[in-house]
Amino acid sequence: MQIKTLGKLIASIALCTISASSLAAEVTVSAAASLTNAFKEIAQNYQTQYPEAKVSLNFGASGALLQQIAKGAPVDVFASADQESMDEAQKQGLVVAADRRDFVKNTLVLIAPVDSILSIKRLEDLNQAGVKRIAIGNPASVPVGRYTQHALTAAKLWPALEAKAIYTQNVRQSLDYVARGEVESGFVYATDAAIMKDKVKVVMDVALDMPITYPVAKIKASTNAEEAKRFIAFLFLPQSQAILTKYGFQKP
Repeated sequence: MQIKTLGKLIASIALCTISASSLAAEVTVSAAASLTNAFKEIAQNYQTQYPEAKVSLNFGASGALLQQIAKGAPVDVFASADQESMDEAQKQGLVVAADRRDFVKNTLVLIAPVDSILSIKRLEDLNQAGVKRIAIGNPASVPVGRYTQHALTAAKLWPALEAKAIYTQNVRQSLDYVARGEVESGFVYATDAAIMKDKVKVVMDVALDMPITYPVAKIKASTNAEEAKRFIAFLFLPQSQAILTKYGFQKP
């Protein structure tokens, strides 16, 4: 009888150990919407290399993701499309300065539907009557929107063009609006425009006096710290950097 009881106890302990080990191998990554395609592929490679691991991906505007993390969402890794969002995460004590690293950079572009006949060669051309709606990420929470606002302000065009702005929740929504012809133009990252070449065209690269760099960091309250560190390290391996390059991202 005692032997059976002991056997059940050992089996129970073994099951708990397996469950704890399984949980330790899970990592939840909140990443900027522009990283969607690249991170999905990188996550697949990660799980192939580490069969015991499971990567849960959550995409959205960096500001919105930050708000989720601040409210206690169970996140292990945060990858932002701008420094401002990560600075705020650090200010709130959600990440530690020593844990953040820049892993890619991007560029801002102005796009139009692929069949658009409008002539847009300069930002000033957005003032023409034919351009009634411009998709712009909401500057309050979407990094691409802040970059856009910065560029238009520098060109002394923001007050006039703000009236034409259709604010979006993230960069992929801006891309979608342009692809469906619901707006005459929109501001997105070069990497986003590249995935819909059959539906949108880049009409111009938008100059900025600041780099668009993407930082990544482990969340301080992560319950899977080691797995979070391993995933972040994986982003910097040649195979992951090659995937990011394939989708148009550049080295920081």
